[in-house]
Amino acid sequence: MDPAVRRYLADLVTTAREVLGPELVGVYAAGSVALDAYQPGRSDVDVALVCRDPLPRRTRHELVARLRHETLPCPARGLELVAYSRAVAGSGTPEPGFEVELNTGARMPSRVTLTPAERPAADGHFWYGLDRSILHQRGHPLVGPPAGEVFADLAPSELRELLVAALRWWLARPAPPGNGPAPGTEEAVLGACRALVRVHDGDWLSKVAAGRRVIALGRDPELVRRCVRARSGGPAPTATEARAFQQQILDEIVAG
Repeated sequence: MDPAVRRYLADLVTTAREVLGPELVGVYAAGSVALDAYQPGRSDVDVALVCRDPLPRRTRHELVARLRHETLPCPARGLELVAYSRAVAGSGTPEPGFEVELNTGARMPSRVTLTPAERPAADGHFWYGLDRSILHQRGHPLVGPPAGEVFADLAPSELRELLVAALRWWLARPAPPGNGPAPGTEEAVLGACRALVRVHDGDWLSKVAAGRRVIALGRDPELVRRCVRARSGGPAPTATEARAFQQQILDEIVAG
C-alpha cells in the first residue's frame, strides 16, 4: 500500500473509532486500494465503514465533519466513503441502504448524502450494491472481521441487473463534440471490461486487470490496450469507439 495512503487510513480508522465508539464494526478499504491498483495522482481512496445499528443524524454529521478533507487531508485525489449498518452490509440486496456518503478531496467535487432518498436518481443507485459485492470478494479489512463475513454478495440475477444499469448509465452520458480522443472514455471501456469479467469468470478485478483479461479473450484487444495505456498518459479512444464497445458488452450481458 502507498505509505501516504497507509498513514491516512490509520488516521481515518482512529477518527471513526472516536466518533462511533462501540458502534463501529469495521472499516474496509475498497476500490483501487483493495484491488491492488492504486495509482498516486489518479486514484481515489474508497472506504466502507460498518456500524452496528443505524446512525442518529447528529452522528452522521459528526462523521462528515471529522472526515472531510479540510479536517483530515486526503493524500489521493479524494476520499469516497460510504457507511452502512451491519444489517444492510450483510443483506445481499441491491438497494443503496447507506447511512452516510461522503466524497471529499482536493481534486474531487464534494458530496455529502445523509440518506439514500437524497441521492439524485440521475447519479445512479446501482453503485452501492456493486460496491458491496466487490467488498464481499475483495474488501481489505483495516479493522474488524473479514470483509466476506460482513458483506454479502448479490444473487446472480440482481448482480446482472445492476451491471446492466451501470453500463446504460455510462452510455447515457453526453459525448464530447468531435471525434478525437475523448478523456474519460478509457474508464467507460475498462468499466465494461470489468463487468464482462465478473459475469464471465466470477471475479472482481481492477479495471486494468479486467482489461488485460479481456485482451486475452480476444475482445477488441487493440481498443482495450489503448485504454490501458490511457490510464498512464496515452491518448484515450474516441467516444464513438468506446460506445460501440460498451454497447456490445451490454448486449452480451443482457442476453446472458
